[in-house]
Amino acid sequence: MLLSYIIRRTLQFIPLLIFVSIISYVVIELPPGDILTIHIKSLEEQGDILSLAQVENLKEFYGLDQPMYVRYFKWITNILFRGNFGWSFAYQQAVSDLIGDRIAMTMLLSITTIVFTYIVAIPIGILSAVRQYSPFDYFFTSVGFIGLAMPNFLLALVLLWISFNHFGIAITGLFSPEYVDAPWSLAKLGDLFQHIWVAVVVIGTAGMAGLIRVLRGSLLDELRKQYVITARAKGLAETKLLFKYPVRIALNPVISGLGWLLPATISGATITSVVLNLPTTGPLLLAALLSQDMYLAGSIVMILSFLILTGNLLSDIILALVDPRIEFGGIEG
Repeated sequence: MLLSYIIRRTLQFIPLLIFVSIISYVVIELPPGDILTIHIKSLEEQGDILSLAQVENLKEFYGLDQPMYVRYFKWITNILFRGNFGWSFAYQQAVSDLIGDRIAMTMLLSITTIVFTYIVAIPIGILSAVRQYSPFDYFFTSVGFIGLAMPNFLLALVLLWISFNHFGIAITGLFSPEYVDAPWSLAKLGDLFQHIWVAVVVIGTAGMAGLIRVLRGSLLDELRKQYVITARAKGLAETKLLFKYPVRIALNPVISGLGWLLPATISGATITSVVLNLPTTGPLLLAALLSQDMYLAGSIVMILSFLILTGNLLSDIILALVDPRIEFGGIEG
């Protein structure tokens, strides 16, 4: 049954992914002008004036003389059947060459952030519920509200200012200068994990605060139910009582939260990546949108949408496995 459920859910998000790709392509092309217009304007600012024939030749070369739906159809079929994401006009490189390492870094950062978020949020959420209205609960409630209210990029700016002004340390980037362009090795991997924690803490703060509040509220609701009161009256050990039923049930919204935490982590990392100078898809996507590099921007949005939909699928499957009361056929979103 689990296999049929996975297949059914996968088939459900394929048309959604196609729809997202169409919307992404249309939105990218909505602003007036295109990459060629920007290129011609930059040449004119340098004193190079192109003739009408040269402009037409460039339009034909880039495929801009064809209708938008034709360009989209060629782009999506090349992705599906050739693995070719198109050509970046701004960088004059194949899109796959540009985004390969950045997608990998984005995924590594996102997964590390989510793992960090759950490892920290679950124990704090449980303790806050068990010790309701204690100094511990009040402290992390305050921290949670601050984490929810403060944008990630603002927290990044605060940390940058503190580290540079008070310690003389620049915490931008994911690598030391000597490892930025170096080939991958154990030393470079170790250097990465020495630097990545700043970005993980900054990006994961909002999600962690939200999960703490959700788990605390859900667990408090379970602890007040009759079955908990009856089990406690029968003398069941408090720790066994807590983790056998209430915590397992209270974790349901936390597990399903993976579906929104992954997109929140990826989208929240965009501006933060610019602030912290991280080699992820965020800065590249922003540059592609500003220059109307439609194939590069569309490809990044497509891949991130695929990852987000995959995160929703995984959260549904894990939730169905954790809670036996949920039938596979009963989960539709």
